[in-house]
Amino acid sequence: MAYSAKEEKPLPDPASYQILPLGDAAIVVKFGDTIDRNLHRKIQAMETYFADHFLKGMIEQVPAYATLTIYYDPLQRSFRDLAEELRGIITELVDAPEPNPRIVEIPVSYGGEFGPDLDFVARHNSLKTDDVIQIHSASDYMVYMIGFAPGFPYLGGMSQQIAAPRRDSPRLQIPVGSVGIAGTQTGVYPIETPGGWQLIGRTPIELFRPQENPPTLLRAGDIVRFRPITTEEYTSLRATSQ
Repeated sequence: MAYSAKEEKPLPDPASYQILPLGDAAIVVKFGDTIDRNLHRKIQAMETYFADHFLKGMIEQVPAYATLTIYYDPLQRSFRDLAEELRGIITELVDAPEPNPRIVEIPVSYGGEFGPDLDFVARHNSLKTDDVIQIHSASDYMVYMIGFAPGFPYLGGMSQQIAAPRRDSPRLQIPVGSVGIAGTQTGVYPIETPGGWQLIGRTPIELFRPQENPPTLLRAGDIVRFRPITTEEYTSLRATSQ
């Protein structure tokens, strides 16, 4: 018999993680409260495991910065039953080999009409625009999760040297492929949408592909590398990608 949401309480777990109820049809495995690459590798290990071992009653899994949420059918099993099984799985995965991340290169044309806020980011950090481009394209970024809009990657690993605040007044329309900065985060807008991030460039690569399966270019755990390109290269790549 499945437990109701009111009956469910977090179960005592080792200090390294917590198992928490989310309503009466989801369970959250929480590994911490910070954006940390080593912490996120634990979530990747669980994702990889569940790709090959679908648990009884499991519907889907949703990774985030420091959590993995598993949706399940409460008519097939209870929170406590699933939590006990998850404990055993997590114990097994402690010594699992680190997954090899997929590396995805994303070409970006920086500045000009594609990056109207590049000058602001440079001034805010007392840098030249070329410095911002060099720093932004020199890092490897981990995709921690996909959200906000279809295919939008939340990336970690941006240098504090180019951090910049959100715009005081968000734009009503952000062009597809725009690369932006907000605080210490960077990301790519996969569809046209309002937004308040500082735009520094644009990629001709489509991140959201509804006609394909899966419909998103990136997935949690991927490593993204930005490659600077010219406006001419952007035009050429855009033409071939359509």
